[in-house]
Amino acid sequence: MQEKKKMKLWKKITIITLSTILGIILILGIVIFSVWNKEIRSVFSINLLVEAKEDNKSGPVYEMDMVGDYYFLDFLENGGASNDQELIDHIVDNMTKGIIPITIKAPTIGCSSFTAVTPDGKRLFGRNYDFSKTTGMIVKTKASDATFANFGSRHATISSVDLQFLGITGGAYLESILNNLLCLAAPYAPLDGINDAGVSCGIYMSYQGDVNGKNVSTNQQTDRPDLTSTTMLRAILDYADSVDEAVEIAKTFDLHDSATTSFHYMVADRFGRSAILEWVPVNGDEFNDNDGSARELKVYYNDKDDMITESNEANNEFQYITNFIITPSYYKSDKNKGGLDRYLEIEKMINPDGSNTKGIITIEEAMAILERVGRRKWDKENSASDSNGTTVWSCLYNLSDLSVTWVSNEEFAVESSVYNYRFNGEEFVR
Repeated sequence: MQEKKKMKLWKKITIITLSTILGIILILGIVIFSVWNKEIRSVFSINLLVEAKEDNKSGPVYEMDMVGDYYFLDFLENGGASNDQELIDHIVDNMTKGIIPITIKAPTIGCSSFTAVTPDGKRLFGRNYDFSKTTGMIVKTKASDATFANFGSRHATISSVDLQFLGITGGAYLESILNNLLCLAAPYAPLDGINDAGVSCGIYMSYQGDVNGKNVSTNQQTDRPDLTSTTMLRAILDYADSVDEAVEIAKTFDLHDSATTSFHYMVADRFGRSAILEWVPVNGDEFNDNDGSARELKVYYNDKDDMITESNEANNEFQYITNFIITPSYYKSDKNKGGLDRYLEIEKMINPDGSNTKGIITIEEAMAILERVGRRKWDKENSASDSNGTTVWSCLYNLSDLSVTWVSNEEFAVESSVYNYRFNGEEFVR
C-alpha cells in the first residue's frame, strides 16, 4: 500500500515537473515569437530556387520575402552609417536582437548595365553581375505607409543580393541555422533592383585611385547624414519615385564605400530618364584621386551631352555602364578603364551605326546583349580573364510593366534557371 502511494506521488511530481517545463517552453516560445515574429517569418520564407552546378562553376540561388520594415527607416532617421561597423551594429541590435553576429564585406566585383526602350515604348534596365562562384538571393520587400523626410512612403521592391557580402562565401548552401539568420541582413546589401514606382538602380565597381594598385574608397566628410554603398541603393529603391528623387536622395547623404572598394551607380525610371552617379574629385583625374574625402557627387543624365565620348555616347539617349569613371578627362589613357571592351560592345549592339540614338530594341535583343557580355562567354571569345570570370546573374527590369526576368549564371536557355516576376499591386510575385 505504501509502495503504491509512493508511485502515485512520483507520478504526480513527474507530471507537474513536465507540465512546468512544457509551460516554460511554451512561454519562451511565445516571447521569442512575439519579439522575433517578423524575423522568424522572413527566415522561414527562404526558398532554394537554383542548385549549385560544378560544371558551370555556379553557386545556389535563393529567394526570401522580407516581412516587416527591417528597421531601415530607423537606420535613416538615426543618421545612417559612416562605415561597415556602424551598419553591422545597427543590424545586430535590431534585426538579430544582439544575439547573432554579422560581418559585412564588399568584395572586388565587375558588372555592366544599360537602359533601352522597346518599339512599343516600354522602358528597360539591363544588368549583369560579375564575380566568381557565390550564393545569390532574390529579396522581396513590401510597401509601408511610414515616410522618410520629403520622399514619401516606402515602396515595394525586388532586389538581387550576393550573400558573400554577409559572410556566406564560396557558393555555400544555407545549410545551417546561423546562415539562414544571417540573411536577415540581406535587405541592407542589394546590388540591383526595382521598386513599384518603376525606378531601377544598380551598383558597379569604379576602381578609383587604382593607379598604384590600391583602390580608394569614397569617404565624404560633411555634416550630412551617412550611407554605405549598398544602403545608398536601398534608400533609392525604398523611397525614390523617379530619377530626380534618386539623385536628391544621393545628394542628401555622405557616401562611405566599404573598405578597399569604390562604386558608381546607374538609375533609371519609367519616364525614360536615367542617370549615372559617381563621386570624383573636383577637376581631378585618376592620378590624384587618392583621397576619398575629397570626392563630390557628379550626375550624368541620358538626355544631356556632358559624358565621355568614347563613340556615339554623347548623342545617345540611352545609357550604359561598366567599371570605369565616365567623368570627362578623368583618365589619361584607356589602361585603367575596367570593362571598356564590354562597354563598347553594349553600345555597338544597341546602336551599331549611330542611327538608333533612342536605344530602341526588343526584349529579345536586350536579353541577347546580357548574354553576349556575360563573362563566361565574353572571356572565352575575347581571350580575356580576371577574378570576375563569371556572370552570377542577369536581370532585365521592365520599368513600364513592373516586371523582372532574372537569369542565374548565364543559363539563358535553361528553364529552371530563368525566373519571371511581376508586380501584382502589392508585391512582386512569380
